Amino acid sequence: MFPLSLKLAAAGALVALTAAATPASADEMLQRLGSVGPHEPLLTTVGNKRIIAFFVPGDGQCNVQTVFWNADDMEAKSAAGVRFALNPSQTASIDSSATDTFTLKCGDHAESLASVDTVASVDTDQQVASK
Repeated sequence: MFPLSLKLAAAGALVALTAAATPASADEMLQRLGSVGPHEPLLTTVGNKRIIAFFVPGDGQCNVQTVFWNADDMEAKSAAGVRFALNPSQTASIDSSATDTFTLKCGDHAESLASVDTVASVDTDQQVASK
């Protein structure tokens, strides 16, 4: 059906794309940032923490689940998780250190979840209380 050269070109393109998305070493985690749909993971390293986040839509909200652990913890014994709900266009931030923050934003109509800013300065001199 297709000439052999076209098949080889398609196979070569697939190998090149796979290689570009593969971490250089086993210790390096694949980064996947931006906007994702339901049940699709956001993967990143922020400061000394590795983070996986995903959401499930429900009741017009993004029901977010995140797991984070120390990047040097190969057995993930330091793993912890949080779950929270975001209304459309609402954001939530997870601090991985005194200066590194991972911010998530629920998309319009709770159809997507995006990483907004993976590294931001945190003002540690200001305290806020909520009831």
